[in-house]
Amino acid sequence: MKKSTMNTLIGSALAAASGIFVYKAYQEKNSVQVREDTDMRNSNKVDQRESVEALEDSAEQGLSQLDSAYRDEWQANAFPQTHKEMRELEEDK
Repeated sequence: MKKSTMNTLIGSALAAASGIFVYKAYQEKNSVQVREDTDMRNSNKVDQRESVEALEDSAEQGLSQLDSAYRDEWQANAFPQTHKEMRELEEDK
């Protein structure tokens, strides 16, 4: 094979390889990176596990970790815990 033909083949292979490299880099740059959802409200495991505070707090017994988190949030925002408390609030209005 002539030297000029060999140089042409090697040059063509290098051009094709660099084109593929640029195309892959462009695809990676423009792809959307989405992280895994770690919100506990979307986790079935958290809704199955018993509350961590169940041994210390009798109100936490029988609650899952998700229910416990909701309960803590309701208490922090002074949300009524029982139907009786809700009725009392409605009567006050």
